[in-house]
Parts: sequence; structure tokens; C-alpha cells
Amino acid sequence: MSTAVAENFAEHLARAHAAVPTPLPGPAFCALAEQVLGVLFPERAIRPLASTDAVAATLYQLRAELAALLTLVPGLPAAPAVLAAALFAGLPALRGALLQDAAATLAADPAAQGLPEIISSYPGFYATAMHRLAHALHLRGVPRLPRLLSEYAHRETGIDIHPGARIGPAFCIDHGTGIVIGETAQIGAHVQIYQGVTLGALSVTKALQGLKRHPTIEDHVVIYANATILGGSTVIGTRSIIGGNVWLTESVPSHSRVYHRAQLHMARQDDPAGELMFSI
Repeated sequence: MSTAVAENFAEHLARAHAAVPTPLPGPAFCALAEQVLGVLFPERAIRPLASTDAVAATLYQLRAELAALLTLVPGLPAAPAVLAAALFAGLPALRGALLQDAAATLAADPAAQGLPEIISSYPGFYATAMHRLAHALHLRGVPRLPRLLSEYAHRETGIDIHPGARIGPAFCIDHGTGIVIGETAQIGAHVQIYQGVTLGALSVTKALQGLKRHPTIEDHVVIYANATILGGSTVIGTRSIIGGNVWLTESVPSHSRVYHRAQLHMARQDDPAGELMFSI
């Protein structure tokens, strides 16, 4: 590369860098979210706080830190201090919702030993907690930051929930790896979802931006592993059970049972010492 070409290329890259919005301090925002969860749930805290005064002082400090970080986010719908105050005012309701999520998981999972175990170690609870934080910011019109938090939780857990998805109370994610929940999905109360479930769109055409593209899951629905449910007009009726590996692009009424029936053929040699031949 000649000197002139190198200089022109560097100039081109400099213009590209100058046109990019200021990068957000992602690690700082994510660390702050972790600290908020640690205050709400001492099971997740590095060191439990010793008194009411300590809790109040920590919440005040975290709210101030959030307000300071929000000054770095362009296009805010309100002043950073106002947004931070609104988010922290909603923490009691957030904690209550997350306790319902943990209780639903405890009731549904025979392996769960108690709420402290779920709160401290279950990836489904953690992903839901981060989603509820991100969704609170999304509802207040904060740009970029909600998606940053949701992708952080995605990297940590393998569970991908868009911050725009609306999730009702007592939500239970069991195992969770590979779950995808799209932006316009609506999930009712007491819904249980297993690993690999996709609540997605029938089409990813850009022209559909802003329209409802993802399904609605009504109350008391169970969706088993690797089921795929697609489409903005698809509704899974209340108290339905969707079996594993089901592919759905149309609505089902309440109290439905939807299963995928695979045909299995197995052959075995007469000699048990011989090689076993299975055809699945």
C-alpha cells in the first residue's frame, strides 16, 4: 500500500469513527445492574448489607451512579436524574415481581431446593431479572441501554429476551439455554418455558418493523423444550401445553395439547454380544 493510499484510507476510517455515536460504558452499566440485584436480593450480594441505613445509603448511591451514567446516553426522553429516580421508585414492584418468578420456579422444578438457590444460581431467574430491569428502561424510552443489558444477560445465560417483550407475573424459565423471545412477544401470567423455545417472527423483513411480529402466550401455558412458535397473530390459549419440538405458526384455543409425534424404528441383533444397530 502506497503512502498516499494509506493516508486516504486512514482519513476514510477517521470519518467513519467520527460518525459513530459515543460508545456507552457497557461494563459500568452492567456492573450497576448487578449491584441493584444484589441489593434487592442479598442471596446475590457479595456482602449482605448490615442495616436499614446501609441499604438506604447504597440505594441512594446507586441511583446517583445511574443518573451520572445516563448523562452519557444520547437522546434521552427526560433528564437523567428524573429517569434514575423513576427507575428506583419502581424497585419495590420489581422485587415483588421477581419473587413471584422465583416462587413459580420453585413450584415447578422438583430439583429446586428453595428460593435462595433459585435466586442465587438459576440462569432463568437471572435472565428474567435482567429483562425486567431492561424492560423498565425500555418503557421509559431510554435508547440503547436496554438492549445492552439484555445482550449482557444473553451472553451470561444463553437466554435471549428482547427488552421490548412483555412478560407477566410468575414467569418460570427451566434450564433456559437457547431460549429466544422476540421484541413484540406477549407472555401472560404463570407461564413456564423450557430450554430451546423460540417465540419468533414468521418473517424478518425490515418492512415489518414496528408491527407485532411475535406470538402471544396466554396465562398458565407450558411450552416444552425446543418448541418453535412464530407469528404476530399466533395466540396460544390459556392453560395449553405445547410439547417438545413442536413447530406452530397458527393459534390454538385454550386448554389445548399440542404434541409432535415422531416415528421411531429400532432394530436389534439376536446376539447380545454383537454390535447393536439402532435406526432412529
